[in-house]
Amino acid sequence: MEFSQLIYRKQRRWNLFAIAAIVSLLLFSSLYLMVGEVFISPFSEVTPLMEQLVLQLRLPRLLTAIAIGASLAVSGAVLQVLLGNVLAEPGVLGISGGASVMMVLVLFFIPVFATPVGFMLAAVVGALLFTLLLVSFAQVARLTTTRLLLVGVALGILSGAVVTWAFYFSDDLSLRQLMYWLMGSVGGASWYHHILTLMLLPVLIWLCFKGQVLDKLMMGETHAKQLGIDVEAVRWKLILAVSVLVGGAVALGGVIGFVGLVVPHLLRLSLGSENRYLLPMSALSGAALLVFADIIARTSLDSAELPLGVVTTSIGAPIFIWMLVKNHDSR
Repeated sequence: MEFSQLIYRKQRRWNLFAIAAIVSLLLFSSLYLMVGEVFISPFSEVTPLMEQLVLQLRLPRLLTAIAIGASLAVSGAVLQVLLGNVLAEPGVLGISGGASVMMVLVLFFIPVFATPVGFMLAAVVGALLFTLLLVSFAQVARLTTTRLLLVGVALGILSGAVVTWAFYFSDDLSLRQLMYWLMGSVGGASWYHHILTLMLLPVLIWLCFKGQVLDKLMMGETHAKQLGIDVEAVRWKLILAVSVLVGGAVALGGVIGFVGLVVPHLLRLSLGSENRYLLPMSALSGAALLVFADIIARTSLDSAELPLGVVTTSIGAPIFIWMLVKNHDSR
């Protein structure tokens, strides 16, 4: 009887959080469409200028922020299970950097493929290569949490150096503007770019329904196999899905860090580790967090806007340091 009550309480907590996350996302989204250089009140008369601002500028940018936030948060939650590391995250581990490197290589050497779809394919390949490197290091070398993080940080630094060198020797103004975008920005979002969102959506939904499989993987490979899970096949599918989400997120908004670290980790601490609930809640929370962060990026300065990656880093870096210290103290 006590066990069933415990299960009921857990489900109730998740349900309450789901309602809170949906309400928060709706409120932030409404505020997002209103604020900016021109404030648009929902009670004012609609003018052609207001209609253009909302439909052509703010709404596609809002949907981009939602897609990126959900993708990065779910990717982080899956990586934490795959690598057995609560500190795993696409930005921290250099996976987002790998995606950006491939995009820059395409831009420089195969400019004919410098389209939203071409960028996404390049970003997915880069993210996949870096993910495979990390998974291989984690399994073959049996790296500790600290060493795996150091390897990921080193890969991120290397990718950042490649991108910086490439842009340093470029005289093209558009490439220098792209450097700002790679710092993390959804300022250039348009309806055309939502071709990528349509590609991300099925992968995101598929991952959100893989919570029970991830719950079994958390028990260890031996137990997962005994429960009928083809561990190798599932791992490859998850790696490919994460690479698609991270690559698509980088192609849409550049390198935006710490969303995939902060959101799933705080959810685990607050509500539990049941991935069948955690993954969809991570998607909702990641979307809400990135919409809120982009509101800050857009409205903090009068004559310009902050890179979105700077805002998420400012939020996530202190939490990351706290997590590192907490993880060290627990050993």
